Amino acid sequence: MSTSDRPLVVSLVVTDGMAGSFGIGVVTEVFGYDRRAMGLPQFDFALVSQRPGLLRTDAGLAILVEHGLDRLTVSDIVLITAWGQFDREPPTELLDGLRAAHARGATVVSHCTGAFVLAWAGLLDGERASTHWQYAGELAARFPQVQVDPTVLYVDNGQVITGAGTASGIDALLHLVRREWGAAAANALAREMVVPPHRDGGQAQYIDTPVARCEDDLLGVVLEWARAHLAEEISVELLARRALMSPRSFARRFKATTGTTPHAWLLGQRLAAAEALLEGSDAPVEEIARLVGFGTAAGLREQFTRRRGVSPRAYRQTFRAGARPGGSVGTAPVQLHRHWPGAGGVGSDEAGVQAGLGQPA
Repeated sequence: MSTSDRPLVVSLVVTDGMAGSFGIGVVTEVFGYDRRAMGLPQFDFALVSQRPGLLRTDAGLAILVEHGLDRLTVSDIVLITAWGQFDREPPTELLDGLRAAHARGATVVSHCTGAFVLAWAGLLDGERASTHWQYAGELAARFPQVQVDPTVLYVDNGQVITGAGTASGIDALLHLVRREWGAAAANALAREMVVPPHRDGGQAQYIDTPVARCEDDLLGVVLEWARAHLAEEISVELLARRALMSPRSFARRFKATTGTTPHAWLLGQRLAAAEALLEGSDAPVEEIARLVGFGTAAGLREQFTRRRGVSPRAYRQTFRAGARPGGSVGTAPVQLHRHWPGAGGVGSDEAGVQAGLGQPA
């Protein structure tokens, strides 16, 4: 990506009577403020609509929109949050604008039922996608060419990211920030928003009845212990003993509480710790591998490259302090999605995540 002082152009598509005022607030929180001190680039953020002017959400909140869909022709990031009339085909002008932006290389992000708009535009054909679990069946029925995953918080297809419902919009955007500008920037933004920088698991944990509070507390203590001892050999049996459960009961409780498996969770923690050390320290890759529990540099490289799409060395070169991406002048969008992990989502891919549980890490 070339560097320049040009802000990244970010456009949020809205319509009269749209659902989800919360989604507008989430997007505004991420892109509507100057976050350069956190390591983010400068954003030129605005709302766009087919008919600019005074619009109202389904809750009756008035929103003044000053830009039309022509802004999509110069946008680097295009977002669509919850879409009220998702059972009806959106205006042709909007669908054409989304297709053109995507063809130019813009990053397109949907949230909740905004995935229906991307599906109408054909941007999800043959791809995995997420939407609010209540509407996942409807999305799959209307668009059989889309591989709908109702269990994850978001799906990253590189140029297109689809988030699940309501608060998962935060997860999807923090993931985008982490992917493009590094873990330090995402963590700083999460602290500013007073939210976790990453939630483990997926929507499944919010569909079923929540587990008892006392058991959540006990599991939380065990997970905090695991985070503090990543360099050690950690097995399901060891975690279960600390939780005063049998391994089978612990695995079942862990899945019900977090939406993922102990293996996948621990791998995610080790990769996150490796990211932080690659960004913020000069430690050799071999030492980082030991500190986070992969044991050898080869083990770290294998898992890091598989999950992050780049080697640890390339990640460090990209995200060391001061190496922040900008953009190029003109209407061509800044090329984001530099090292996307493929069609991945939170808790959606557990292949090869056995490292570190039940065997030496």
